[in-house]
Amino acid sequence: MFVPNHYREPDVSWMVDLMRGNPLALMASNGTPGEGPIATHLPVITDPRWEGLPAADLSGMPLLGHMNRANPHWAALDTGSMVLLTFTGPHAYVSPTVYGITPAAPTWNFTSVHVHGEVEKVESTEETLGVVQATVRAFEKEFGDSWDMSESIDYFRKIVPGVGAFRVRVTKAEGMFKLSQEQRPEVRERVVQSFAERGCTRHAQTADLMDRLS
Repeated sequence: MFVPNHYREPDVSWMVDLMRGNPLALMASNGTPGEGPIATHLPVITDPRWEGLPAADLSGMPLLGHMNRANPHWAALDTGSMVLLTFTGPHAYVSPTVYGITPAAPTWNFTSVHVHGEVEKVESTEETLGVVQATVRAFEKEFGDSWDMSESIDYFRKIVPGVGAFRVRVTKAEGMFKLSQEQRPEVRERVVQSFAERGCTRHAQTADLMDRLS
């Protein structure tokens, strides 16, 4: 991903926060010469057993994910192959009317993290079940109501043969946080204010990130 210097994240924690707050990633990998690349939207979490600190480019970070085994993407994945995971964060259109200056041009403020890594397919049923359970715990803690899955484990065991779980060892990651950094402070403040007034969660989240850069 091409990232101009002024759009790079100010700290590695920005990339980690974006990935954890927006865990529905787009996994892309090579397909056949005739079909081209293959892509699947799927949930991805950090391996909860990992206790390390993230490197500046997230190299070495272990991730977990899963998809439907009926998905042709699963058959096309090979352990040891490279994949790209794209995590998309808050984004919003910026109209030139907000700038209050002429000439001006419209743009789109957005945030994204591209993660490159080596994939390892999980073949064991118990390990696959473990990935599913870890994903549920992570999402219930972050987005749910701490649902107790204990009474549904038997149901999980029935459906897990159709689940393809995998690990990804991150080799590098790049974050793009395009948040009007090239504009003068007073112009950026007008953009933040316009987003905050929209009453839209996506715009509000983009405004919050812009405030963090101040």
